[in-house]
Amino acid sequence: MRQWREVYPVKMMCRVLGVSRGGYYDWTHRPHGLSPEQERLRLAIRAAHKRTRQTYGTRRLQRELAGEGFEVGRDRLARLRNELGIRCRQKRRFVATTRSAHNLPVAPNLLEQKFEADRPNAAWVTDITYIATDEG
Repeated sequence: MRQWREVYPVKMMCRVLGVSRGGYYDWTHRPHGLSPEQERLRLAIRAAHKRTRQTYGTRRLQRELAGEGFEVGRDRLARLRNELGIRCRQKRRFVATTRSAHNLPVAPNLLEQKFEADRPNAAWVTDITYIATDEG
């Protein structure tokens, strides 16, 4: 808008672009760019993220930064993490899918570890552990 002020009135450009004139003039007088404090906070966020093995979320990272002297709100920290493209790694939990210590009947091993068939369709094998049952 600044470059077109000589050609078009500011009032008309603000109406077309859907911004208030007061907002435009506030923007023109606002310093653009990051202050040294904001830049230090961004560097501290990146460093803490790496130091914590990229596993801390916003709340834990907020406490970590407070220990270093950076008092920052949770919402601001979440916004800055989003702007910096920082996301914590999700830990995958170990899920046991097989329970061999049970009293249920076990199907007999007809192949007896001999996996070579003498003719087609002599032996069919499958794994059905992916099928959900009432027992889990």
